[in-house]
Amino acid sequence: MRKRDFILFLLASALLGISQSIDNSFINNFFNDTFHLSVTQRTMLEIPREFPGFAVVFVSTILFFLGDVRLAALANVLAAFGMFGLGYFSSGMGLMVAWLLLYSLGQHLFIPLSNSIAMSLADEGNMGKRLGQINAANTLAFLLANLSFALIFKVVAVNYRVVFLVGALAFFAASLLILKMTPHSPQNVHKGFKILIRKEYRLFYGLNVLFGARKQIFITFAPWVLIQVFNQGVSTFALLGFIIAGISIFFKPFVGYLIDKYGERFVLAGEAFCLIFVCLGYAFSQRFFIGIGHGEFTIYLISACFVFDQMIMAAGMARATYLKKIALNSEDVSPTLSMGTTVDHVLSMIVPWIGGFIWTRFGYEYVFLGGAIIACFNLLATSRIQIPKHDSVSRSLAQ
Repeated sequence: MRKRDFILFLLASALLGISQSIDNSFINNFFNDTFHLSVTQRTMLEIPREFPGFAVVFVSTILFFLGDVRLAALANVLAAFGMFGLGYFSSGMGLMVAWLLLYSLGQHLFIPLSNSIAMSLADEGNMGKRLGQINAANTLAFLLANLSFALIFKVVAVNYRVVFLVGALAFFAASLLILKMTPHSPQNVHKGFKILIRKEYRLFYGLNVLFGARKQIFITFAPWVLIQVFNQGVSTFALLGFIIAGISIFFKPFVGYLIDKYGERFVLAGEAFCLIFVCLGYAFSQRFFIGIGHGEFTIYLISACFVFDQMIMAAGMARATYLKKIALNSEDVSPTLSMGTTVDHVLSMIVPWIGGFIWTRFGYEYVFLGGAIIACFNLLATSRIQIPKHDSVSRSLAQ
């Protein structure tokens, strides 16, 4: 039964790679081309986009009776309707924001559930490997979708309606596959979904807060640098997405291997260290290399930073496995992952405001200098990670 569920979830994750490709390659250009947003307006849009992430723990608690599997299916149905609405019923800013809220709610509900379900399909000692396999399937579909979009939109004009329809259908198909998986028992569901805050998980919460700040800088401002400073369009993002996915098919399983072999502290510290240099690349590339190759070298360097940042996002698997290993009992995992998503979005809603002000007042370079400082704090936090030799979940199972 576990093997069947793993295959179903693997296929669902692959379908979600198509929708994620559309999100990554098109949604920022959709905002720019359709609504002609300024930097300030774009940063303001992150409030409705990220608020559902903050609300995840509360919505999950209300819907606890569904269990991980059914709630994951519902999350993708919500995302499907939201993406469809963005494409077909966004005649004004107000309607667009309403559909964006629905779309984002579905996405954010699924984020903690995805890791929880994936780890439940793994044997003890190979959680990193299982997460890597599922992420690799997702990335392969992401790659093929980006390649297709890059080829198509090199020769025809972008049609956002058609693109968002494809993404909505992929979300819906993924929800059907997840519904075919074995649901959790009502007893475990009731215990698993509740608002849960424990002092034992404070480092996990802290890592998520820092991730929220780091993530939002790159979600909001990294693509906006390429779009508004270097005038790059949809085809560039489709190509970059293709490169990211091509490398990540192998890189994500490798990160899973590193988690199992060397541990979460090694992986998360490596991500933080690399991120410092990515931020410095964004901050100083234009200043020091603008004269080389008529500015093209700078675009290549910024694009390389964009690609590398997306790759090292795979280290997020280590936060999930870290929690799994330190959890006081197995029923804490899903609600604590949801709480982690909520706390990381506290800063996700604040950072765009601060970053937008810094960009407007001082320049985009200083936004990424702030990102480098956050990465330094993250490196310091990861040094405190300690994994018990025999995690409490294993002990509770043994009892």
